[in-house]
Order: sequence, then C-alpha cells, then structure tokens
Amino acid sequence: MNREFNREEHIYTSDAFEEIIKDTIRFFNGTPVLKLPPPVKFHGTGVYAMYYIGKSEIYKPLAEKNRIEFSMPIYIGKAVPRGWRQARIETTTEKKSYELNGRLNEHSRSISQAKNLSSDDFYYRFMILEDAASSLIGTAEAAFIRYYKPIWNTKIDGFGNHDPGKGRYNQAKSEWDVIHPGRPWADKCRGEAPDNNKIEERVAEYFTKWNSE
Repeated sequence: MNREFNREEHIYTSDAFEEIIKDTIRFFNGTPVLKLPPPVKFHGTGVYAMYYIGKSEIYKPLAEKNRIEFSMPIYIGKAVPRGWRQARIETTTEKKSYELNGRLNEHSRSISQAKNLSSDDFYYRFMILEDAASSLIGTAEAAFIRYYKPIWNTKIDGFGNHDPGKGRYNQAKSEWDVIHPGRPWADKCRGEAPDNNKIEERVAEYFTKWNSE
C-alpha cells in the first residue's frame, strides 16, 4: 500500500485501439451524404457530421470546399442510446432508438429558425453504432472532432444546446445564437451575451490558420 508513485504504470496504450479509430474514420468518410433534414425516419444511434455549402461570407472557404467534395464538416455530433449516461441502455430489440434521427431533425429546426441560415444549404452523413459498438460513440465523436476541427465545435460554441427551460433563462446566449440569431428560446436568455465582433474575429483566425495548413 505504500508503493512509490509511478505514473508510467497507469498509462494505457494499444495499437489495436488506434487502428479501430482509424477504421471508424475510413468507414465514416465512405458513408453517403444526404440533404438535411432526414428524408425518412430511421432508428439508430451513433455519430454524424454536417456540411455547409451556402453563400454566407463568414463561411465562404468552407462552403467552396464542400461544393467540390464534402470533406470539411461544420459540425460533428453524437446521439447516444437512452440511459447511456446512467449505464441503463435498453437492449431489447422491441424498443428501437431514434435518437440519431431526432438529433438531425432538431438541428434542421435550429438552422431554419436562424435568420441568416437555411437548411437547404446543409448536408450530413452519419455512422450507426449499436449494441456493443455503442460504447464507441463518445470516443468516435471526440476523434472526429480532433481530426476535422469543425468550426461549430471548436470556435463557435452552442449550436447543439437545448432550451434550458423555464426558470433558467438567466444564462447568456451562446456564441452560436449571437452570430445566428433566431431560436425563440435563445431570445429569452437574459445573461450578458458574447461579443459578436470577437466571435467573427475568431472565425477569421480559424480560416487563416486553416488555409495555411
């Protein structure tokens, strides 16, 4: 019990684990790209990416690239099974999970409500991870964000936020809601909002760095 502390004894490494992550990226990049919102209701949980091809000046470099090839996500997200966070995942086949479909439709509504965006300019791809593979959802999402560095994950926070609900509107609007106003519940937030000019400066820096790489 009185052993000398050795950090090296706590480091986990696995070539197999790294290869699984590479394999998920390869598979993900090969999945079909569809227009938002989903054309049919489907069941499943997993990881998804959203792509922008519109004419907004702020995202011009990204949109131009995606019009040629869907290679630069604007956002990466995940949809986990019900009870996932409490380790109470339903495993019966009778109860299908529609979280992934619901999340994509929720994002489509958020974009449609924004005064300076249109869901017609957004596409998405997704990868379903179910049964035992659902344990990889959070890991895959984090790996994809590190790999692609989407601007709505890394520089403009708040796109994936939910309505905080009655009694919780004392918080500030998210950066996403400042730069893309329109979500009704966000307009109820009374906290001191982030500065729009500073957000746009970070966006410009993002694309400057991106173009230099």
